[in-house]
Amino acid sequence: MAKLSREDFSFFHPLRVRWAEVDPQGIVFNGNYLTYADVAITEYFRALEVAYPADLLKDGGDFFAVKTLLEYLAPARFDEQLEVGVRVSRLGGASMAFELGIWREEQQLTSGEVVYVHADADNRKSLRLPDWLREKVRGFERTAPTD
Repeated sequence: MAKLSREDFSFFHPLRVRWAEVDPQGIVFNGNYLTYADVAITEYFRALEVAYPADLLKDGGDFFAVKTLLEYLAPARFDEQLEVGVRVSRLGGASMAFELGIWREEQQLTSGEVVYVHADADNRKSLRLPDWLREKVRGFERTAPTD
């Protein structure tokens, strides 16, 4: 992973670091960055006007996380205002890769990737990503996802 450009992102979700998310030194505990990513991905779907998980369940599918990767570049601290950038960087046959970055003003604090596989909600066998979702993502992103 490398430092990201804010210009690559069409979507940002703001959040403020809460007391419960920091360690005794006032620095965000590392596991909370995944929570920040999850919240921002949920808001990304909302920005796409996708009711998650209801819209996917209509077709019998759901998303399952299969990979998370975070690189910590600088710490976030209690009460700081952060922005979490989210973009779909890759649309596979049954998977979606989200690239993310967390910033405090212009300083990038974290870069990462979360990969979801679209699968049958009951037996977890992979399913092709719905075309309607692919179209929404491609129409929303400033930088087109790779296939």
